[in-house]
Amino acid sequence: MSWQPEVDEIKRRVELAKQMGGEANVARQHANGRLTVRERIARLLDPDSFHEVGALADKAVYVEGELAEFLPSNFVCGTGRITGLRVVVGGDDFTVRGGAADAAIGHKMSYAERMARELKMPMVRLVDGTGGGGSVKMLETMGRTYVPANPAWDLIVASLSEIPVVAACLGPCAGLGAVRVVHSHFSVMVREVSQLFVAGPPVVERGVGEKVTKEELGGSHIHARGSGAVDNEVENEDEAFAQIRLFLSYLPQNVWQLPPRIVSSDSVQRREEGLLSIIPRDRRRSYDARRILQLVLDRDSFFEMGRYCGRPLITGLARLNGYAVGVLASDPQQGGGGLDAAASEKMTRFVDLCDTFHLPVVNFVDQPGFLIGTRAERQGTARYGARAMAAVYQASVPWVSIILRRVFGVAGAAHGNAQGLNFRYAWPSGDWGSLPIEGGVMAAYKRDIESSPDPDARRQQIEDLLNELRSPFRTAEAFGIEEIIDPRDTRRLLCDWVELAYELLPNELGIKRRGMRP
Repeated sequence: MSWQPEVDEIKRRVELAKQMGGEANVARQHANGRLTVRERIARLLDPDSFHEVGALADKAVYVEGELAEFLPSNFVCGTGRITGLRVVVGGDDFTVRGGAADAAIGHKMSYAERMARELKMPMVRLVDGTGGGGSVKMLETMGRTYVPANPAWDLIVASLSEIPVVAACLGPCAGLGAVRVVHSHFSVMVREVSQLFVAGPPVVERGVGEKVTKEELGGSHIHARGSGAVDNEVENEDEAFAQIRLFLSYLPQNVWQLPPRIVSSDSVQRREEGLLSIIPRDRRRSYDARRILQLVLDRDSFFEMGRYCGRPLITGLARLNGYAVGVLASDPQQGGGGLDAAASEKMTRFVDLCDTFHLPVVNFVDQPGFLIGTRAERQGTARYGARAMAAVYQASVPWVSIILRRVFGVAGAAHGNAQGLNFRYAWPSGDWGSLPIEGGVMAAYKRDIESSPDPDARRQQIEDLLNELRSPFRTAEAFGIEEIIDPRDTRRLLCDWVELAYELLPNELGIKRRGMRP
């Protein structure tokens, strides 16, 4: 006698699970502009690579020993591949109880997190629901309440220091669902489709008296363009999946491996004439920093993260001769490039990401200093700036700075670890010091200028004298800067540096002593 009847029953139940919350709920999901969890997994992963775990988990009703009702778990998880890279993926099924965790069955979510960490694979979260304790209706079912505890949070915290963690906010994500999104290395939201908040509009209205829509409360314009809680904003789910795949392409599978290298068709010897004149001679004029990145890095390799938050600082992943690197760049078109609180926080998190996953860092420097003024003080710029400096000094990955123009003040001093090798190249447009001459003269020569018969003439006289001394060649004469280079040679020098950096990286593999925080 064979086990064919049981095998047939397995297949039947798997097919029932694939129906999710039923035709009506699936249609409602589509009507709201959202894919189902199974459609998402199919579009994200390489074709036919998904191996599901726990498909038979459900809330079943039996009548006389026969299965009468089958409501599948609203959390779908398993392993798969993204451009060949093995990953664990877990997604909420909003068609069953709105993605609430009380319908997830048997801690499937926790199992997925444990599987990712112990198999040392990247974790991809497709979040669409609360992901927390469910609604207050649970009290009626349970007949009691309970003391809250976040499931598997020790694993989730530890994973940030061991494996890449990516999260997509693909619908209304509240409570623990929202925290699962932001507790990641990279997160993305879909414009006007997904929302993220600690509590939804009904709770907010009851709790604090604010009557708002989901979009007003936590749309992507709030978090990807304001709070910085989420890194990137996209137009649709397919674009979100594309960004997830691209982000993971730069990272190793775990911290015990090196970031992958690809074959690059971009010549190491490429010299771009535009670099010679891209920095204006007039120090009051700005320029397009992203254009410099395009001209120096491997063509079309720059993947920007957090563009609309902390805007004085550009951060992203890129390649040099096929090697993955982290990129920092000052943006003089945003507040002159001076670090404010948001940009400092962005810098801290990005440097920690690169250090955790052994990505060498290239810093394109045009730093006038920390933001000043009453707004900066109210934002706590000094504290956030100090944290950014600590991240730079704690990082042990290879680091090189390309000094494009300004390096001033405490923030300028954080362009690299001055107590280490502090590997750097300066362009002829380099301009540095404790304070810019234009603003520092009044601070340093105030009494002299104010006592002069012609204060304006005396101030100009002092500025002219000091300007004769600000040439970067004078600094190089004292070995205060190691090399001043032709800007057109930047790519060649960086491609040579990155090869050396990757020769050193095997000594960096493993978990850093300082664990990463979201």
